[in-house]
Amino acid sequence: MVTQFWKNYDSKSSYDGYISDDSKIRKHAKIISGILERNGKKKLQEIEKNCQSTISARGINFRVYAANNRAEEKKWPLDIIPRIIPKRVWNKISKGLAQRVKALNLFIDDVYNKKKIFKDNVVPKELVFNSPYYIKECDGFSPKYKAWSNISGIDLIRNINGEYLVLEDNLRVPSGVSYMLENRMVMRDVFPELFTRYKVSSIHQYANKLYHCMEECIPKRTENPHMVVLTPGIYNSAYFEHSFLAEQMGIALVEGKDLFVENDIVYMKTVKGKLKVDCIYRRLDDNFLDPKVFYKESLIGVPGLFKCWKKGNVGIVNGIGTGIADDKAIYSYVNKMIVYYLGEQPKINQVETFLCHEKKDRDYVIENISKLVVKPANASGGYGILIGARASKKEKDEMIQKIKSKPREFIAQPLEILSTLPTITESNIEPRHVDLRPFVLSGKSIYVTSGGLTRVALRKGSTIVNSSQGGGSKDTMIVDV
Repeated sequence: MVTQFWKNYDSKSSYDGYISDDSKIRKHAKIISGILERNGKKKLQEIEKNCQSTISARGINFRVYAANNRAEEKKWPLDIIPRIIPKRVWNKISKGLAQRVKALNLFIDDVYNKKKIFKDNVVPKELVFNSPYYIKECDGFSPKYKAWSNISGIDLIRNINGEYLVLEDNLRVPSGVSYMLENRMVMRDVFPELFTRYKVSSIHQYANKLYHCMEECIPKRTENPHMVVLTPGIYNSAYFEHSFLAEQMGIALVEGKDLFVENDIVYMKTVKGKLKVDCIYRRLDDNFLDPKVFYKESLIGVPGLFKCWKKGNVGIVNGIGTGIADDKAIYSYVNKMIVYYLGEQPKINQVETFLCHEKKDRDYVIENISKLVVKPANASGGYGILIGARASKKEKDEMIQKIKSKPREFIAQPLEILSTLPTITESNIEPRHVDLRPFVLSGKSIYVTSGGLTRVALRKGSTIVNSSQGGGSKDTMIVDV
């Protein structure tokens, strides 16, 4: 049974990563439970304060936009009680993530080239061609290694039975990896005992792996490649991450105005003159990348960039048009894609999904809206979601009207009870709901991070983990136990 330290910790309403529902400490959490008990709640509060000071000193922040569109800079929220995952468990998850991303890349390449998956009636073509992320101009193009989504963030949850499920795929410009890396650096500083007692898998090689992935994606090999991170600028919510990754890789951080195109080749302006750019890690959405092809008013893109990419004169990660595969309506077909392209059964399950554009599903969703979570098919950051069990009659009625008027734009899923982890609150240690975003790099080969960014809903009972909506984070430690 649990000790006095955990006496008032209520782990029975969901799957908890530390305490089982029969009030026993899980095997992999025994060491950390002992460390937490020895420190006691008062000392843990002190470590938490040190953690906040270290975050301030390191300048780890993110931006949130208020209703009046004013940016507010916030300190990155890190809880000091980490997520612990045994290595043998992670190895299985890692294989499932690599399998999933491989199939998604083959799907994107097929959509823009042979379109075989439509001919074989595995995925309805209207679903893809009506997606706002389908870019007709990409037809006939295939990037090196058919790797479109070079950096993928796959969101995982654990359900009430402790099973890991894929909740959604983020394949356009997934963010959060810098916070995964910073969380580890801060934790090593403020809570070193964890790393002496556990054998923790390293994550520090990510920047090096990303650098080599970018290098692999250069269409024409060159002796001394020049690569850049393209940011929308300092007002972007993830600007900290853009500058962090550029610095870690030792490459230039640039804005659209720092680049120009000449004879279908991209150059960077420098004090010594122009410098040819071989690969761009872009953190801009497709629409803003090239005003000649997409949004004409874009001031943050590079005129002519799209043509350079299609001609094979520059690599762009992630590829333009990748968004067709992280549409939440497409997500429901990923298991079929894995079977279709790889001839394998999926190694990780995903959450059951109802597509509102299909009459049968739509009728079911409208009738059972109180039991479901309704999501916009093409939104991110936790915006526009309706959790039926917590919504008022008015909110549910409004959502039903939206579904009826634009069914293609909505999907629904059963309300999965997200797993919990112990989290420090002002007065205690309490369970809070979490998810997990591992990162997968695809170039010549596939690399999966050891763990990922654990995001935590800091408000009691909340399942919204996004930092833009009051969520926090934890270090994710893959350990030998």
